[in-house]
Amino acid sequence: MKTAREKHVVVGADFAGFPLKEAVKKHLIQRGWTVEDLTPVLEETPMYQRAGFMVGARIAEREFEKGLAFCGTGMGIHVAASKCPHVHAAVCESVPAALRCATANNCNVLAMGAFYVAPRLGMAMADAFLDHSFGEGYEDWDGFDDYHRIGYEECEHFDYDAYKANGFAVVDPQEAPLGAEPRGLAF
Repeated sequence: MKTAREKHVVVGADFAGFPLKEAVKKHLIQRGWTVEDLTPVLEETPMYQRAGFMVGARIAEREFEKGLAFCGTGMGIHVAASKCPHVHAAVCESVPAALRCATANNCNVLAMGAFYVAPRLGMAMADAFLDHSFGEGYEDWDGFDDYHRIGYEECEHFDYDAYKANGFAVVDPQEAPLGAEPRGLAF
């Protein structure tokens, strides 16, 4: 698998997200990243959902650890990427949200919308997402890792049929106490 630690990322966009993708891609390459662009030609970009499926498939097939997806709002491509197994996608419009989706929710795809995210903001969001991993910045929060790991695992292994058969309740729910938020935590 090509990992973020080794500075590898996969990206894709529809026509609306293409300009933002290009700006973020250029920024990442200047920072030493190897960027696999699944949609390198504007005139050949697929519809948003197909671009999302393309990025999501590279994560689902364990070719890449993290991906970036771009459309007009970030929402449609996020939904599409999330249809692929093992994809935990987030649509974000701020640096703190991009950081939090990586560090607290262990997301592996960040979706951005070019209608709302300016290029420099997109670059900073990509940096926050790609340069951080689950749990970073929360080492002093008692129970943070266990609490959020349960959330990730329940999402990763969610079986709707079993959930429905269990009266719309999680089968064998795990619990982890989450301590008080440490003073001074800014994200």
